[in-house]
Amino acid sequence: MAATEDRQTELDGVAEWRRQLYEAAPERQGELFSTISGLEVDPLYTSESVQVDEERDLAYPGVHPFTRGVYPSMYRGKLWTMRQFAGFGTAAETNERFRYLLDHGQTGLSTAFDMPSLMGYDSDHARSLGEVGREGVAIDSLEDMETLFSGIPLGQVSTSMTINCTAPMALAFYACVAEIQGVPRSELRGTIQTDILKEYIAQKEWIFPPEPSMRLVVDMVEFCAQELPRGHPISISGYHIREAGSNAVQELAFTLMNGFTYVEAGIERGLDVDDFAPRLSFFFNAHLDFFEEIAKYRAARRIWARELRERYGAKNPRSWLMRFHTQTAGVSLTAQQPQVNIVRTALEALSAVLGGTQSLHTNSYDEALALPTEDAVRLALRTQQVIAHETGVVNTIDPLGGSYFVEDLTNRLEAEAYEYFDRIRALGGVIPAIKENFFQREIADASFRYQSEVESKQRIIVGVNRYQQHDEQELELLKVDPGLEGEQIARVQALRARRDSAEAERTLARLKDAAAGEENLMPLIVDAAKAYVTMGEMCEALREVWGVWRETPVF
Repeated sequence: MAATEDRQTELDGVAEWRRQLYEAAPERQGELFSTISGLEVDPLYTSESVQVDEERDLAYPGVHPFTRGVYPSMYRGKLWTMRQFAGFGTAAETNERFRYLLDHGQTGLSTAFDMPSLMGYDSDHARSLGEVGREGVAIDSLEDMETLFSGIPLGQVSTSMTINCTAPMALAFYACVAEIQGVPRSELRGTIQTDILKEYIAQKEWIFPPEPSMRLVVDMVEFCAQELPRGHPISISGYHIREAGSNAVQELAFTLMNGFTYVEAGIERGLDVDDFAPRLSFFFNAHLDFFEEIAKYRAARRIWARELRERYGAKNPRSWLMRFHTQTAGVSLTAQQPQVNIVRTALEALSAVLGGTQSLHTNSYDEALALPTEDAVRLALRTQQVIAHETGVVNTIDPLGGSYFVEDLTNRLEAEAYEYFDRIRALGGVIPAIKENFFQREIADASFRYQSEVESKQRIIVGVNRYQQHDEQELELLKVDPGLEGEQIARVQALRARRDSAEAERTLARLKDAAAGEENLMPLIVDAAKAYVTMGEMCEALREVWGVWRETPVF
């Protein structure tokens, strides 16, 4: 024992330790010792190899640059919002799921819409055939939104809606439901995604060309600043960028660059940055590279705070705060041995909590196969509740702050993000880069590299390329009743038959005329919603004015 202590004393730093001791013990061969983003990971981090400027890089929670958290008390003051994503079939079926989740301790609602709703087609449109209510809830009109939130007091619940190119219509429907319930718009809380830039980059659900789409986004930002001061008009989303195959560096850089683009568009409209920046929110992925994910969230807060204050001149400290929702990685779930996804989700959720998220969705273990069953979604919610109440990780703020490894990763992710910012600005900004397919190529390359690592077994996926099981039992999956599609089609057709057709046509014509000009379209969309004009009818009117967008494929 004494001889060992003497030898340790004789070692002169990490390099000497590595030469004399570490290299004498061979590393495992064939596996990578790097993050998913390709950042090499050293076997040991110490104060000798990592320099941390506590005042510049860390500070305190609730203090610029907010690396350690946006609020002084973090989870000692208030736990994150537990917001499980839900939506399938008709509004009535999803209303039942909402009530089930609220009864089991969920603290916020999160709405998934079906593909026709996301793409601006009514349920009886030819392109909607076979898709109505399959991947989310079918919402054609204000009537459906009324059913979706029946018995749910909108003044008491925070609601998130994952919808983008048709976000203005969904927001209008929601505001009208609140009015019917007697809830002032000023009391509405929640988030509508609206992030159209990431659609062009990754998720591919758009209707119009980028320029008029950006106009609609700014219309919503301006409308919410004036009418819904407690609402978040955009959730700038890295989640879908990551799900498309990007790595953590790209998710961080592309998401923040999109955020800066929305800020610039608002300023160009004539808005004061401090009038809308405090209500911008973010949405990140929680993937399986545990420490890289934690570092990603910390770097994101620091970059946003610096850029809003120094580049965009925001003076209100609330404008510097990056508040974000997190969802565990759908792309990490496997169809093989799906119960193992419970472990993956728990670790991903823990990384989001240790990284300081304000809101969290945990995926259900069966989601690689189908929409989740009630049992699976309850277990996913219980995962959050165990982390919150049984693990003790909420008792102190930023518990990994000061870790040499985490601080080094945070700094490296930040530096890599700024390299991407420079490349995107050199192309003229986000929209020119989209038109040149810059983002699409970068994501495709990262996805190919990751898949190659999996196929060569340099990265191990349990149950997929190691530890396979060939006698798996089939799970009982949720099946959406195909008869619901016919019911929804009949419902929207009946609505058109009994509404005031003249009023519907008047509001629709007014919207179309205004789209050719420059006025804010949100009040006109609200008027059309009140006249029970459908989402598809509004989108078709705008298609006639603006046309549609066609992407050049990347091979």
